[in-house]
Amino acid sequence: MDRLTELIKKDMKPALGVTEPGAIAFAVATAREYAKGEILKVKVTLNSGMYKNAFTCGIPNSDKFGNLYAAALGAVAAKAELGLESLAYITQKDNEKASALVESGKVEVIMEQVSSKITIDAVVMTEKDSVTVQIRESHTGIVRIEKNGEIIFSEEASEEKEGGPEEISEIHKYTLSELLEYVTHVSERDISFIKEAFSMNMELLEEGIHSDRTKITKQLLKENKNQLISDDALRTAQLLCNGAIEARVLGLSRPAMSITGSGAHGIIATMPLFAYFQVKYKEVADVLLLRAAALSFLITMYIKEYSGKLSAFCGCGIAAGCGMACGLAFLRGADESQIGMVIRNMASSLTGMICDGGNHGCAMKGIVAVDAAYRAVDLAMQDIGIGEMHGINGRTPEDTMKYMGMIASPGMVGTEDTIVNIMEQKMRNGVN
Repeated sequence: MDRLTELIKKDMKPALGVTEPGAIAFAVATAREYAKGEILKVKVTLNSGMYKNAFTCGIPNSDKFGNLYAAALGAVAAKAELGLESLAYITQKDNEKASALVESGKVEVIMEQVSSKITIDAVVMTEKDSVTVQIRESHTGIVRIEKNGEIIFSEEASEEKEGGPEEISEIHKYTLSELLEYVTHVSERDISFIKEAFSMNMELLEEGIHSDRTKITKQLLKENKNQLISDDALRTAQLLCNGAIEARVLGLSRPAMSITGSGAHGIIATMPLFAYFQVKYKEVADVLLLRAAALSFLITMYIKEYSGKLSAFCGCGIAAGCGMACGLAFLRGADESQIGMVIRNMASSLTGMICDGGNHGCAMKGIVAVDAAYRAVDLAMQDIGIGEMHGINGRTPEDTMKYMGMIASPGMVGTEDTIVNIMEQKMRNGVN
């Protein structure tokens, strides 16, 4: 079971701003490191999920939004060695240089394919060199670097391997019962690293509370009696979760702790649990909260491995929302049968929520997800759950989570294409 601890630890990563602009900047910055001389052209080719998620997304330390400026900042200032925090030290002068690059027409970002699998091809052309960096499967997973036609780094991506049956994802080798066995008995020492997710996401929330750019956060704070932690667990959860999400999508300057490659997933998977714990269980050992968060992460990962890293459904609300709901039920003492009901209740409610990119609307989706999760758990604690015969619910919790993922991939490929077409139509019409 120690392998589950390793899976969580490997998947948890700090991410500054929405993950996709950071990944684009990282890819371009890596290419730029190998290209000498004045920049002539930056071209980035993305899959639909990458393209969509960064389309109107706030960029850390900048008042700019979207793919073009993420790529431009990657070329002029981002630090590749910082990975998804590559934009951490952007200055006003850097923003001016990036704007000049975009305005001169030297930056191009295009969508190549509708796919839930991450692909980034970043090309930086200078007066002396042409360098291409290819990323596959994860936001920083470089598989190939080519300079002036010569391959200088190559690592085979699993999606390119041919022959043999498709390998089962490691998380899918476990049942819900085994995940519950793990989180119930894993030592506090082994999962103590999860505490960093709470502290990091709380610091992001504080940034949002004190920023004049956030709007939803201010209203959620007002609804929570102008208290960070009130005696109302749901309103506290809404504030802690969606205040942090709003700060993140607006590109404020503190990182979120991501899971499955997404800061918003990491926020939703943890902050409503932290809120409930602070309101209801102040005298209980912290290890209970860590166990609940571990379960939340594992359920989120389970669903996301079926849906793909980036797709047309809102993984934050659906996958992380379901994970968080299971963690909340665990906090409240639910048994395995009741947690199965929570999964079915969530599958029957939020599964159709679309993802239209990383943007201000993510905070609204988070509000809906927190409400749904708290309600799904309330019902399950009374042994009320949507039956397995209904809708996309499966005979087992594992089947239900698989079907939730299948709605995204392959189910919503056409939806993804439509969302991107709408975004591009808006841009042509001057809406962005």
